[in-house]
This record gives sequence, C-alpha cells and structure tokens, in this order.
Amino acid sequence: QVQLVESGGGLVQPGGSLRLSCVGSGFSLDYYAIGWFRQAPGAEREGVSCISSISISDGSTDYADSVEGRFTISRDNAKNAVYLQMNSLKLEDTAVYFCAAVDYYYCSPSVSFFDYWGQGTQVTVSS
Repeated sequence: QVQLVESGGGLVQPGGSLRLSCVGSGFSLDYYAIGWFRQAPGAEREGVSCISSISISDGSTDYADSVEGRFTISRDNAKNAVYLQMNSLKLEDTAVYFCAAVDYYYCSPSVSFFDYWGQGTQVTVSS
C-alpha cells in the first residue's frame, strides 16, 4: 500500500526554523517527483517546493517565490524520505503542509499533477 506520512510540524516564533519530514512506504520515493504543498485556512492548496526524481532525472529542485532562499527541499534515499527545511519562518507560512508524490521524473506546482498525498502536518508561526 502506497503511503506518505508527514511529521515535524509545530508552533514556532517568527524567524524560527522547522524541518518537515515525508516518509514513504510501499514504494521508493527516489523514482518519484515529490512536492510540498501548503494550505492556509480559507485558501487554496499551493505548491511550496518540489524535487524531481533522482533515479531517472537529476533531482533538481523548485521553489515558490514566497519561500525561495528560506526553504530547502532534500532527499534521503536510504530513509526513503524527503525533507523540507524551513528557516526564517514568517507569520504567513502558517498552514497545513502536505507532501505529495507522482510517478514522473519532473516537477509541477499543480495539485492535480500529483497522485499520492500525505495527511498533512500543521505549521503555526506565531509570537
């Protein structure tokens, strides 16, 4: 059974950091493009970052303009995991964060592009 499980969310002050984890089971994440999305209350789900397949592509990364330079996406193939390191967090980063996977080699910021989704982890940035 294909499953993605996110963890690492929590409450952090502005300027703080969190690292989100997305662990896969039932399939190898390195064959898949993996995206991180977020959804704030009353807002649509939006793409945050994505990393292309490392097995059949170059593992290139993409970031939304709003997080460029603050967030870093990475893989750990040994742990079948993808991480999102979030630094210099802002109030507007508050949202539920989801990871998603698609059996394709490159990334897209589109929600509909991805086939598998985790349950989400809450990130709250507040003073």
